[in-house]
Amino acid sequence: MKHIAHHFTYTAIAALFAATSLTGNAQAQNSVPATPAAWSDTFKKDLDLAYQETLENHPGTHDPHKPEFRKNLEAARNNALALADQVKDAAGYQAAFNRFNVSLHDGHAGAQATLPPSLAPGLRWPGFMTVWRGDGLYVYASESEQPAVGAKLVSCDGKQIKDLVMENVFSYKGRSDEAGHWWYFARQLMIDYGNPFIQMPKQCVFSHQGKTLTHALSWQPVTTNFETWRTRSHNGEILPTGLTEPKKNLLWVAMPNFQPDQAERETFNKMTQEIADHRDRALHAQAIVIDLRGNQGGSSEWSENFAEALWGKSRVDRLMAAYSPNTDVWWRASRDNTSYVQSLVTIFAGENRADTAAWAKRHADGMQAALDKGDKFYIESSTGPKAPAPTPGDAVPDNTVELKTPVYVIVPGQCASACLDALDVFTRFDNTKLIGAPSSADSTYMEIRIKALPSGLARVVIPNKVYVNRARAAGQIYTPAITVTDIAWSTENFLKVVEADLLKSRQAR
Repeated sequence: MKHIAHHFTYTAIAALFAATSLTGNAQAQNSVPATPAAWSDTFKKDLDLAYQETLENHPGTHDPHKPEFRKNLEAARNNALALADQVKDAAGYQAAFNRFNVSLHDGHAGAQATLPPSLAPGLRWPGFMTVWRGDGLYVYASESEQPAVGAKLVSCDGKQIKDLVMENVFSYKGRSDEAGHWWYFARQLMIDYGNPFIQMPKQCVFSHQGKTLTHALSWQPVTTNFETWRTRSHNGEILPTGLTEPKKNLLWVAMPNFQPDQAERETFNKMTQEIADHRDRALHAQAIVIDLRGNQGGSSEWSENFAEALWGKSRVDRLMAAYSPNTDVWWRASRDNTSYVQSLVTIFAGENRADTAAWAKRHADGMQAALDKGDKFYIESSTGPKAPAPTPGDAVPDNTVELKTPVYVIVPGQCASACLDALDVFTRFDNTKLIGAPSSADSTYMEIRIKALPSGLARVVIPNKVYVNRARAAGQIYTPAITVTDIAWSTENFLKVVEADLLKSRQAR
């Protein structure tokens, strides 16, 4: 069963809010709370609306496989309400919604503030950027000589760094039980987002080259270096979508985005077609690197189409059928969810994506039929004969030559949703090796839509479907075969990692 879906990670949802928040800003500007008490009241009303929207439309509300969902949703609301009386301004409003999301513990559900720029708290930093590299936070870049690049944070204000990250970061963002979220979120310990419910560190201890340094932090407005370093600290260089050859006979496939715009869709299609039309180039390459740096999910069709061109469609279909043979998809057939999926038909048709539009129409029709009957779900069942599990070296009928070229997949810490769908496919093949960071994880709830709240100050995230009997469990991550702990995740450093591993493999033969 092929899943063509819009799967967004927590961070992708945040980016989506940032990119689209201007549409609600005019409304928000006209209804900005004027007093601390008004901010508190507005938060309580918006939180209740977000709770009700989730209760009425989230698949978990009626999911017999997750009977604890309603209790978890109520607990998340209560945890946010515990801060409500302390919400006095936009920063508190934003942080309290973050607490709701963290308590809900699902990157595909919750609500986030969409504050107009005039209300958003100004960012501050201590003049340097940190990055998580598996065992702690390190200085990625600094505007002064101290702390030095590469120095490791040991403690701040008498608290060990891991404890402080849990207290200041994971209490409001991300999921601390997912290794990939440490790689993405832990670095935010040294960024002041204006959260009024935490205390920013004042003095930190660093270790570097066998020496220990105590450094007083000077919190200041961000400079022009901040945004560049913030992005590069965890992703490294984000290459544009496309196929390049940085070294002779080594193919580099950049896939930073599974939610492409029109130009990127054309590039994806061209790249995939080039692999299909000139497959000898891949068959005889020294290695193929699939670069997912920057990827935050989107639609799984892009990685599936590419995998079919690279390894052969029948091989991909057979291995995926054997990997997760009994997966069903239950679509929550509420009125609003059904309308949303119906709207996708027009959107995809307008983008000249006929197959995807047909996919949306099939499910929209199924949801409407379930809604008309009063059923809570439209169930898309796995059908057809179940493929036997393949064994290593098992011959798979295909009209293409089997790809044996080493394939390296660069995984960033925020990889989840459609990015994880890509790893599901790529790792079916023995010639694939993951490098980089551990991934994030998914729940079983997918296919989000976003709805603005009447205040214009926040939006609620609603998943439309739930996977049942999916092979990859909720909360399951991918761990890299080679963890890349270089401070700089540069293309040059990853190229060195790949070449060193290729040499090691040749010497082992």
